[in-house]
Amino acid sequence: MASTKKRKNTATPSARTRPSADDAHEIVYFKRHVDDDSARAEPGRDALKSWPTSVRAKANAVLIAVATAPPKRFAGGGYWEAMKGEMSGWFEVRIDGPKRHHYRLFCLLDYEAKEQQKPLLVVVDGRDKPFRTTLSQADYADVRSMGAEYLSRNPRSIG
Repeated sequence: MASTKKRKNTATPSARTRPSADDAHEIVYFKRHVDDDSARAEPGRDALKSWPTSVRAKANAVLIAVATAPPKRFAGGGYWEAMKGEMSGWFEVRIDGPKRHHYRLFCLLDYEAKEQQKPLLVVVDGRDKPFRTTLSQADYADVRSMGAEYLSRNPRSIG
């Protein structure tokens, strides 16, 4: 005997056309374009390499944890913070190092990068500062400038 129950219409999953904020992210480093810097510097990676080993290890551990969480689900514990004001849209990896020196990586989340299968957690720049000091407005302007340079090209300039 045939069932007289009607089936509920279930929504067909839509095809994804770009990476989602719910996906694990790939960690990449902004690499300056040859038209802007003939040396093709990588400000975030260069800063990270200059830091003490213990700070580098912590920063890399935070980046990996954030990227796999993914970022919007990561409970930062003070290590991963969304920035405010003129730095809105930016994220900061915050590590305290030896002698209470502060280390910061400035990151963007990129869901529009061409030729990428995953969303990107982009390390754009890095800075450090003594205890109980702040970065200058010029420092933040430089970071934003690097971010604008990164976003100005697609496919992105990454290393």
